[in-house]
Amino acid sequence: MATTSMATATGSSGDLGALRSAFRRMKRVVVAFSGGADSAFVAWVANDTLGPDNVLCITAVSPSLAPEERADCQRLAAEWGLQFVEVETDELADPAYSANDGSRCYYCKASLLEALGPILASDLDVRGSTVVLGVNVDDLGDHRPGQQAAAERGAVFPLVEAGFTKADVRAWSKSLGLRTWDKPAAACLASRVPYGTPVTLGTLRSVADAESGLRALGIGQLRIRHYGDTARIEVMTEDLATVIALRDEVTAAVHAAGYRYVTLDLDGFRSGNLNDVLHGGGAESDLSLTSAPGGNR
Repeated sequence: MATTSMATATGSSGDLGALRSAFRRMKRVVVAFSGGADSAFVAWVANDTLGPDNVLCITAVSPSLAPEERADCQRLAAEWGLQFVEVETDELADPAYSANDGSRCYYCKASLLEALGPILASDLDVRGSTVVLGVNVDDLGDHRPGQQAAAERGAVFPLVEAGFTKADVRAWSKSLGLRTWDKPAAACLASRVPYGTPVTLGTLRSVADAESGLRALGIGQLRIRHYGDTARIEVMTEDLATVIALRDEVTAAVHAAGYRYVTLDLDGFRSGNLNDVLHGGGAESDLSLTSAPGGNR
């Protein structure tokens, strides 16, 4: 069990001792486990602190979860010896979710917590457990209505309590030898759909297929923003040249996912940029690099 102080190990502000103390006070926890850097760190530290008999990691499986992320959750659970289960959620059945207004994330997180209810009530091994989420301090400054839904249903945010920023999570994960320390951020697939555009099963499949196709080409941090028959590709600015160099392969992969037009955002990857409209700002980038089947547009 690692006990090195955060200041010594990473020079960061998050307090690993405080995080472990929070878990010890809870005694038993259920981790909402998406496999991202934050929830993976929470799962590992909880498991290392309390032992697998007192930690259950649960992954919500729905069309909004990228298939690569589901597979990685399974691999991480096996690698780290986590007690792990999957639960199916059906947020698309909720018209409030599929309408995709600014509160979409609220209904998604509510669906997850409601799916956990029967497990928490009936499984003696986890009865009385505290549900914990990988929300960090940085997340508090963005539009995250899902946090409200989780808190209303009794979930807690131990990373916030212990003062962990995103950088702290990555620094400590690296120090502890966790391979998730530099894992690209991977929000749910519905976050690729602009507010006001309904979220449908077909839309989520198109986004998932297009992103999977680009990852197969070696492009890591990316988003496919969905605009009807147009896909707007966001990658890190240092990867823009790679996308251009692989133009034929990139456009083929995105067209195969069902998009007619393929555009490249010259501003590059910006996590959560579709939230700009909620704050009255954020002009769209010039979608000047565009491809369509049969020719350039």
